[in-house]
Amino acid sequence: MSSIVLRASNDEAVSSSDRRHIWCVVPCGGVGRRMGAAIPKQYLRLGGKTVAEQTMSRLAEVAAIDEFVVAVSDADSIWPTLQHHCEKPISVAPAGKERVHSVLNALLLICSRAHIDDWVLVHDIARPCVRKSDIERLLQEIASHSWGGLLAAPVTDTLKKAGDNQYVARTIDRTSVWRAFTPQAFRYGILLQAIETALADGVIVTDESSAVEYVHGTPLLVEGATDNIKITTPEDLLLAEYFLSHQQTHSF
Repeated sequence: MSSIVLRASNDEAVSSSDRRHIWCVVPCGGVGRRMGAAIPKQYLRLGGKTVAEQTMSRLAEVAAIDEFVVAVSDADSIWPTLQHHCEKPISVAPAGKERVHSVLNALLLICSRAHIDDWVLVHDIARPCVRKSDIERLLQEIASHSWGGLLAAPVTDTLKKAGDNQYVARTIDRTSVWRAFTPQAFRYGILLQAIETALADGVIVTDESSAVEYVHGTPLLVEGATDNIKITTPEDLLLAEYFLSHQQTHSF
């Protein structure tokens, strides 16, 4: 493991009069093998739109976000046909082999325009049910944090460690265990260097927090609603349909 320890370039929060640019990176290169569909899961229909359109619409509601960077496969012929009702700029970066490569490509795309202290939100395209209020609270909570943070929720189920042949090896203490969601938000310079360090060491991280943790960072856990599910299976699509309908009724 690399011994590098990153620090924010300025440990004090950027004042409201000098607010840094807020970018939103959206990896959109997945194929959704577990969904078993003929097209990637982000293009399946959900509430009269595609999953991708629902997600982008929800993110566009967050006034603090200044600009989007979406990582899309070169072979993707569907993304250009989507309807994005968003007045904010949307740039397209090439998707990579793994999610982390897609995020890195998006960060490199804006390297000439991004300041090291800009905030970067990274959100999964397959999480259309994220609440606007949760994203706004995340941004508020991390404003004075040196590293950044992520939406998450404490685990409520009893957890089991599996042994051979799926026998229970032991019960895991869930007291300090949380489920990681997105968005995850970090300063541009910290996130870029953390991802590059992990990849240089041959470590494929599965989320942005893992990259920052790898360089000994301490991301902040910000509790979010548990309906911020990631669509992975056909059952998840049905559940997301219910959550979206419920949220629209109650204006979350």
